[in-house]
Amino acid sequence: MKKVLLVDDHQIVRQGLKNLIELERDLEVAGEASSGIEALGLIRKNKYDIVVLDISMPDKNGVDTLHDLRHIAPDLPVLVLSGYAEEQYALNLMRSGCKGYLSKDADSEEIVKAVRNIANGKKYISSTLAELLTNELSHPSEKQLHEMLSEREFQVFIKLAGGLSPTKIADELIISIKTVSTYRTRILEKMALNSNAD
Repeated sequence: MKKVLLVDDHQIVRQGLKNLIELERDLEVAGEASSGIEALGLIRKNKYDIVVLDISMPDKNGVDTLHDLRHIAPDLPVLVLSGYAEEQYALNLMRSGCKGYLSKDADSEEIVKAVRNIANGKKYISSTLAELLTNELSHPSEKQLHEMLSEREFQVFIKLAGGLSPTKIADELIISIKTVSTYRTRILEKMALNSNAD
């Protein structure tokens, strides 16, 4: 039995995923967390074969949780299951170490297939993500601007876009305010922006 940890701040989403996964003989939901901090605590105490992770959560979003997870349990595979379309986050998160990315509007068979593949040590590439990867390889100059950001720049970018102050970002990422300002400057340059509002 492959042990699954579900991480989503909506209880109804976790319950729906749990019902879906527990129909499978080779998969079981061994833990649930409603936040990134709670998930990291469970991962420190228990053994899981896969984490199914949402991006948009209170206290510690999925991008930050994935980053921290790479340090705590670098071999634990992660499937990001998000309300955001693949075009927005998938390529950056795949570069950051997740093994698959699906939109929450994927059909139930695809979700189960992705969970099973990743729990068994493979990656899962949806048809939408496969197209994005193909476009990136065949037309690298046509990348969206946010795809040019490093992992840490992308983390800071998400927080800036969410309206967080440099002080709050520095506290959350445990870096100096000066470092946040440096990242902000790089982000604005790479994305051809003049301000956070842009």
